[in-house]
Amino acid sequence: MVKVYNVFISHSWDHVNDLIRLRNLLNAKGYFNVKFTEGAPMNPIHFDNVYYIRRQLSERIKSSDIVLGVAGIYASYSDWMEWELNKAKEYNKPILGIVPWGNERVSTVVRNKADKIVRWNTDSIVDAIREFCN
Repeated sequence: MVKVYNVFISHSWDHVNDLIRLRNLLNAKGYFNVKFTEGAPMNPIHFDNVYYIRRQLSERIKSSDIVLGVAGIYASYSDWMEWELNKAKEYNKPILGIVPWGNERVSTVVRNKADKIVRWNTDSIVDAIREFCN
């Protein structure tokens, strides 16, 4: 039976291109099946109540095998990303920090919460996901 990894990507809505590139990167990897569970422009939570949104995100994180934190410096200024990573810790979900393509600086929020940080490289990311989820 083929393993499908349930992946929640914590990201900044202001930098949604990093999310899209990361999703495309993982979807293009042969012999690697992934289902994305995060809230994103292509899969939004349609509600204005912050408690409802948190409850929905909490359930998505809880059902995930791993949480990927896009570790651009902007993550240090995102209350939502910090909340999502804290929730992942609460549920004992592994957190993999991903340094966006071309970035040198890494968010301290992601660095301090991640179990591992990898650079923007398909094999490094997939290997780390398999390491934590198998």
